[in-house]
Amino acid sequence: MTAPVPPPCRLLDRLSLDESTTVADVLRRETTGGVLLLIAAVVAMVWANSALADSYEAVRHTVVGIPGLLDLDLEHWASEGLLAVFFCVAGLELKREFVVGDLSDRREAVLPVAAAVAGMVVPALFYLAINLADPDGHPEGWAVPLATDIAFALAVLALVGERLPTALRAFLLSLAVVDDLLAILVITVAFTEQIDLLALGGAAALLAGHALLQWRRVRAWWVYVPLGLAIWALVHEAGVHATVAGVAIGLLTRVRRDPGERRSPAEHAEHLMRPLSASVCVPVFALLAAGVALSSEALAGLATSPVAIGVAVGLVLGKTLGVAGGAWLTTRLTGAELNPRLAWSDIVGVGMLAGIGFTVSLLLAELSFPGAPEQVETAKAAVLAASVLAALLGTVVLWRRQAVHVALYEEEIRDEDGDGVPDVYQDGDS
Repeated sequence: MTAPVPPPCRLLDRLSLDESTTVADVLRRETTGGVLLLIAAVVAMVWANSALADSYEAVRHTVVGIPGLLDLDLEHWASEGLLAVFFCVAGLELKREFVVGDLSDRREAVLPVAAAVAGMVVPALFYLAINLADPDGHPEGWAVPLATDIAFALAVLALVGERLPTALRAFLLSLAVVDDLLAILVITVAFTEQIDLLALGGAAALLAGHALLQWRRVRAWWVYVPLGLAIWALVHEAGVHATVAGVAIGLLTRVRRDPGERRSPAEHAEHLMRPLSASVCVPVFALLAAGVALSSEALAGLATSPVAIGVAVGLVLGKTLGVAGGAWLTTRLTGAELNPRLAWSDIVGVGMLAGIGFTVSLLLAELSFPGAPEQVETAKAAVLAASVLAALLGTVVLWRRQAVHVALYEEEIRDEDGDGVPDVYQDGDS
């Protein structure tokens, strides 16, 4: 007797109830942070192009810290300190998704991973093609259009797609988290020139201590806070971008709940840190990084500079083709099928929103052009312009199917018996 053939995996199907609740909570927090991020970016742009522009530069380059040890200016404290919190949250989220979330099923995990990888490779190739073909090109900026900004993209998604199916919103969230973690890997490999092995060894030893404390079920915050600060300082002193410390701590934090445990340490840490990351760390970084002086020469350069063109094409076109192409290739190679109630235009729309590269792209612009402030400013201006364009295009594409999305969303939340559990999750209906 022939064994029955299992049905093909259905991508972007309805999430489990626990995962749907978690995603909704994350989206609420990130949406608030996204709005603050946009406000901070606007303030930075106005400040940097006003009569008080000199004061903006003075604030960015104000040195704060311990002389001879961590005497960094505020701009570097924001990019290496505050963003370490942001990336720690991303590490916690990624580990939760892949260990206990819906993405613990490898068939489900392959879609956002493939889309994220393709969504980084294709923009880099577009950038390199444009800058290698131009004698005035700067191919060293290939990393700038790689990353998706979680807070900015989700804020746009909330404004234009509040009633999008949860699976689509979760796809963008998972895609952006994987994307940002891969961007950290790029930062570690491509932008680390000299390494202090002694400091790096010390950081590794403390990270092993963090993992041991997690294994021994130690939960005292007063142990983990100074330990995390020490790890961050040693990673910075090792010559590695200090945001790597945040990712490492997040990935080494326990995500499985013990019997009787209401929240795992990772869930507890994420619950505490996400509001700080979304509402303080990322907006402050944007305030100190997004102030690009838009002189007439800079604006003209957006249309002629191979750096600006490469960044813009990479984010707007490369991200769209990469994300949608990676998703399509996943279905071809795995035999999976897209949820029939969704359309490939939905994936294209999400891919366009993934072209919002704000936070990490601004960081990568600074790292890609050390000692070349003109190229940094050009790349940043292109990131800002491309992110706005990507947001507008993604909005238009997703808005075209609003009626379908609203119907699916209302089906997901319908609770006719009033028991607090949507009807689609009742026994025999999920």
